[in-house]
Amino acid sequence: PLPEPDMPTLHLHLTPPQTDTQNAHLAQALTDITARVLGKRPEVTAVLIHTLPQAQWFIGAVAVTQPTAMLEIDITQGTNSAEQKATFVDAVWHTLAQHLAAGGPLAPASYVIVREVPATDWGYAGLTQHARQLQRVAPV
Repeated sequence: PLPEPDMPTLHLHLTPPQTDTQNAHLAQALTDITARVLGKRPEVTAVLIHTLPQAQWFIGAVAVTQPTAMLEIDITQGTNSAEQKATFVDAVWHTLAQHLAAGGPLAPASYVIVREVPATDWGYAGLTQHARQLQRVAPV
């Protein structure tokens, strides 16, 4: 059986810095996409937003001059198809452009990375995803 829908962690690195309200809107939008596209549970989805001044983000050794982002999401290995992950990357890209660049372009070297972590190496509330799998299949 596949692991239960897991508890993804999203790390969003962005520039320029946003207001607290803009960050809250971004976190909500990313949580919604993660639930809708990847089937993850919103109540255990963590979104961490890391901001940098443009003078501290370089592409091709040149400081960026337009909105730039990198989103990394960690999910349990084997819980999503290649098609779901591709749809997620596309949806996140467009959402980031909408929120950070008012629908205009992000820096071309903005990235969305989906990282799959083995169920034995990923957990919450003191249990790995592998342990949760074993609990679901164990006789009661």
